[in-house]
Amino acid sequence: MKPSENRPENLEALRRHGFSDTAIHDAVQVIALFAYYNRIADGLGIADEPEWSDR
Repeated sequence: MKPSENRPENLEALRRHGFSDTAIHDAVQVIALFAYYNRIADGLGIADEPEWSDR
């Protein structure tokens, strides 16, 4: 799902599963931060760690 496709009912589903608004906010921030880091790494051509590859 694209961020622009998010709907209020998605947040309500998270709340029904016990997530507080603070927990939802924190999760969104962490997810966005990792997406940002991955875009920087991809743009700079940084390779994965060797131990991350399939054996």
